Amino acid sequence: METPHSAMKFQILFLFLLLTCMYPSVAPGPMSSYENCCLTYAVVKKKNIGNIGKQVESYRIQESDGGCNIPAVVFTMKNSKTICAEPNQTWVNKVIQKLNKKKADTM
Repeated sequence: METPHSAMKFQILFLFLLLTCMYPSVAPGPMSSYENCCLTYAVVKKKNIGNIGKQVESYRIQESDGGCNIPAVVFTMKNSKTICAEPNQTWVNKVIQKLNKKKADTM
C-alpha cells in the first residue's frame, strides 16, 4: 500500500529526473554552439576547385578547441552557402591566399 509520503517522494524524484534530462537542451554553452560548427569536410573534385575559388566571398577558421570537434576552414560563398574544408588541403590554402591578396589590394 502506497502512503502519501512515498507518493510525494516519487513525484519529487520524477520531477528532478525530468529537469535533469531537459537541462542540456536549454543550457547555453558549447552544446548549443554546434549549429555553427563543421562536423565533416566537403568532398571537392579537382575539376570544381577553380569554380569554388571564384564563388568564395569570405572565410573563417574553425578551431577544435572545445566548441567544435574538428578544425576547418569555413568558406562563405556568394550565394550565402557555406563549405567546410580541411585546412591542410592545398586548394584550401590557395583560396585563402587569393582572398587575403584580394582583401589587401582593396585596402
